[in-house]
Amino acid sequence: MPETVAFVGLGNMGGPMSARLARAGYRVRGFDLAAGARQALADAGGVAARDLADAVGEAAVIVLMLPSSAVVEATVRDERFVARPGAIVVDMSSSEPLRTRALAAELAQRGVTLVDAPVSGGVARARTGKLTIMTGGELADLRRVEPVLAHLGTTTRAGAVGSGHAVKALNNLLSATHLLVTCEAMVAGERFGLDPRTMLSIFNSSSGRSGSTENKWPNFILPGTFDSGFGLRLMLKDMRIATGLADQVGAPDPLGHAATDLWARAAEALEDSADHTEIVTWLRED
Repeated sequence: MPETVAFVGLGNMGGPMSARLARAGYRVRGFDLAAGARQALADAGGVAARDLADAVGEAAVIVLMLPSSAVVEATVRDERFVARPGAIVVDMSSSEPLRTRALAAELAQRGVTLVDAPVSGGVARARTGKLTIMTGGELADLRRVEPVLAHLGTTTRAGAVGSGHAVKALNNLLSATHLLVTCEAMVAGERFGLDPRTMLSIFNSSSGRSGSTENKWPNFILPGTFDSGFGLRLMLKDMRIATGLADQVGAPDPLGHAATDLWARAAEALEDSADHTEIVTWLRED
């Protein structure tokens, strides 16, 4: 029989990821507080667990895709989270690196291993199994879960436990800062009278190119769809994790903090459901 995998957190990302594992032949027992999310997994061939205990009890691998470190900690400390000895927890959430390391030590006392494996790529790549997965943990532990992760994307080991969460947050700090300054440049060019597509063509063949000029502007901002699948507040959360990490290790981060403050202003002004690419609408109105 296929190995049993528990999947806790069946939202925008966890839903398609767990469905891919079910279609790959794993016996996926999924749990989410939303009944509709559990039913969607069942429709994809997985098992809708009744509760947390029903999800994790038989699983050798337990995947978490949850909103924050606080939710991850509350989940694994829940009395119903009784993992079998030798089980391995894969935290694919965007968690805080130092809290991840502390939680790994806590779980080790219970005979359970924790590795981190956050992702980049959004909902579209979650559906196609082409996520970028940044892992942290002992090499032997990561090899145990590699067959599972291979159905979700391409993995790169960043280092010891917590390292995946660190590099994911730092990556999103870069991405958000790129996008903000790209929007500033594009808005300035538009007001001067430059054609946006012409600007992008020139930027993308010059030193100003980035993921924002090559992907976000042409695919989500120019069409006005703003449907990248990654929320503005989620981006802000990751930026705060990254700047918090820099502060904790004593690294200089004045630009990171300035960018984070601007994104926080945008979050206050825009709807809670705003896609992160909608920061340009705030900038245009500011």
